[in-house]
Amino acid sequence: MAKEKKQKSGTARAAALATELRVVFGRLKRRLREQAGADQFTGSQLAVLRHLYLQGPATVTALAKAEGVRPQSMGATVAGLEASGFVRGAPDPADGRQTILSLTDTCLQMIKAGQAARDDWLFRAIQTHLTSAEQEQLAVGVALLKRIVDT
Repeated sequence: MAKEKKQKSGTARAAALATELRVVFGRLKRRLREQAGADQFTGSQLAVLRHLYLQGPATVTALAKAEGVRPQSMGATVAGLEASGFVRGAPDPADGRQTILSLTDTCLQMIKAGQAARDDWLFRAIQTHLTSAEQEQLAVGVALLKRIVDT
């Protein structure tokens, strides 16, 4: 009976932690987005920029497939990014009917500046608001989160 009660308590604690982590990470994500100035983009636009940054040049069709949307919808998203000067298209050398999309130098500079701003904000927040012992606890927590993410 005691073992069953302890197991239920552990399950309730894990469920509460899961909810708390989701909420905290949502807030952290918003704060980081603010620091990077990325709040000027829609979620779809950020997904395209992230894909092109991490995976390299792609067609509208490949982007649509990766994001699970119709090519027409992705075309509208990409058109906005092209008009803003963040994405450029070039004919596919293997198939001239296709357009290969890539990030502009302006966009790459913006991404790098955003990464630096987020890193700087996090560094300052950790250094200012956490003691050395708390920073050690945070390092242990980060290692645990990596284990969760990598499962």
